[in-house]
Amino acid sequence: MTVVSNKGIILKETPKGIPKVDEHFELVHRTIDIENLKLGENEVVLKNMYLSLDPYIRPVILSNPASVGKIVFGYGLSKVVKSNNPNYKVEDLVYASTANIGWEEYSHFKSDAAFTLKHVNKELLKDTPLNHHISLFNVGGLTAYAPLMSIGEPKEGETIFISTAAGSIGQIVGQIAKIKGLRVVGSTGSDEKVDFLLNELKFDAAFNYKKIGIDKGLSKHCPNGIDIFYDNVGGETLDITIDHCSRFARIIMCGMTSQYNITNPEEKYKFKNIDKVFLKQIRMQGFSAPQYKGTDFEKACRRDLAEWVRAGKLIYKEDVSVGIENVAKGFVDMLNGKNIGKAVAKLSD
Repeated sequence: MTVVSNKGIILKETPKGIPKVDEHFELVHRTIDIENLKLGENEVVLKNMYLSLDPYIRPVILSNPASVGKIVFGYGLSKVVKSNNPNYKVEDLVYASTANIGWEEYSHFKSDAAFTLKHVNKELLKDTPLNHHISLFNVGGLTAYAPLMSIGEPKEGETIFISTAAGSIGQIVGQIAKIKGLRVVGSTGSDEKVDFLLNELKFDAAFNYKKIGIDKGLSKHCPNGIDIFYDNVGGETLDITIDHCSRFARIIMCGMTSQYNITNPEEKYKFKNIDKVFLKQIRMQGFSAPQYKGTDFEKACRRDLAEWVRAGKLIYKEDVSVGIENVAKGFVDMLNGKNIGKAVAKLSD
């Protein structure tokens, strides 16, 4: 191995509104001389195989002026190609426990970052697809499973409503809820996604909110109220759903994608039904997936998801962009709701 291509994606400027591929991102052509690169103590070089394209990148990274001119970062799955770290040898498959895999073909991890790398579970890899280890058996699965169990406290026969139900997290939440005996209702933004929810994931009901609206959709499909709301959208969707929640409902606040691209605070959604959280004694709670790291919820998550995938009880759909050249487009398409399932980018085999 001599000098090889190491193309990457940098942020050209902080977006206002939804990012645009050509305006806000730039593909930079670089090389890396892996063979002659001198590694310091505990340093490694990774060949990035898959990148996870997630909504949080928009508010957390792209809104930070300090990110301009730098490689965009996120979660990913990589192969070690050079190592001066006793914990990692060449050919090891690893993922980062924090979002610090660059949108680039190769990443040079210095000693202070290498400690965030974790080995892919070899036993689990024997009978599960490698790409499932980017998110389903990683932070994505934990994001779905742990708060549903700890905040939602699902009980058989209850009704759960999931916004962005055909997305990376919604599809997992819905299937777990079905396994637990709940009635599962999801909203999504196209008829194709409704078909996916009903016919592939076997939701009890699903509707295209762009056609009938959240209020009419919930009136039709949740006539007896909602016991658990797993929310990925926030804003008006959250406000309307509060009105449809039953007494003692639990609202799990995973994300607020409807608000991520609003930069003017005055344009943020103003809630009208927030008083009903008090009147109905609703529990509304946010979370961060890392808070579950090392807990019993994480152990149960890994055990149960693996068991369900092996048994064919849980499927995991991915929307794959191929090549570093298409990473930014895949990300922007995801923000615009064009993906079905988890948005990922495949950089190499």
